[in-house]
Amino acid sequence: MWWDENRAALRRFGRLAAVCAVAALAAGCFQPMYGQRSPTGGPSVAAVLSGVEVAQIDAPKGTSEERLAVELRNSLLFSFTGGSGTSSPTHKLTIRLASQRASVIVDLTSARPDLENYGLDANYTLTEIATGKSVVTGTTFARVSYDIPGQVQRFARIRGLRDAESRAAQVIADHIKARLASYFVAGT
Repeated sequence: MWWDENRAALRRFGRLAAVCAVAALAAGCFQPMYGQRSPTGGPSVAAVLSGVEVAQIDAPKGTSEERLAVELRNSLLFSFTGGSGTSSPTHKLTIRLASQRASVIVDLTSARPDLENYGLDANYTLTEIATGKSVVTGTTFARVSYDIPGQVQRFARIRGLRDAESRAAQVIADHIKARLASYFVAGT
């Protein structure tokens, strides 16, 4: 009887050892996307992203979209290069922005919004400079909401909108960076 218990324990230990051995062998296959080395032996994703030139984003002068375009471009430049400056550009990224606002909750007595949504849509194209060929085309979006504290606090509403715009721009920048990194790693 004790032999059956020991045999069951040995079987469990054998299975656990086999699972650990397979996990140890597979652990060497993992390569982080933003690692220092490329899985294919080429340049790292960070080095390739530093060769992406981000074109000026067109926006109407003197509007919040112009400020947002500059913020988005700066965020992309910093995330591509880490603040170290660009190497010789191999690709060019062009972006078109469109924004929208919608009142979600409206106070029935004063007809003023209590909660608003801000949306930012971006169409982007990555073009290879050497051939002039478009290699990645995509669309991304961000939807963020913001509260308007109190009915007559105009400046709080403006500041809430500006914060929502900045958060949306950061989300767009993160989406674009992830998509371009995926392209440079997988080629699709």
